[in-house]
Amino acid sequence: QVQLVESGGGRAQAGDSLRLSCAATGGTVRVYGMGWLRQAPGKEREFVAAINWSGDSTDYADSVKGRCTISSVNARNTVYLQMNSLKPEDAAVYSCAAVPAIRSRPYNYDYWGQGTQVTVSS
Repeated sequence: QVQLVESGGGRAQAGDSLRLSCAATGGTVRVYGMGWLRQAPGKEREFVAAINWSGDSTDYADSVKGRCTISSVNARNTVYLQMNSLKPEDAAVYSCAAVPAIRSRPYNYDYWGQGTQVTVSS
């Protein structure tokens, strides 16, 4: 069983930056990559970014490419999502999820965190 806990969400203004964190615990956490997804009110959950466990393969949604960076610190079992140049349309609940393999979308997700709210005002 893998437990995921997100943090770092909050309120920001357009153009600001936020860094989200996802801390993973559990016996098999080291075999998983990690993905970030988001869901805004009234919208479907959408993929944001993913990284494999070794950190040498990443994937980004077109909507965040160039503005967001996903990274991992394996020693801490933590994955980060650095979001720059935030836009109002980035406002959503951001969740991290454990991904068995980073090959091609859509990814399968085995474990989910509770999510962290990001609010962006214009």
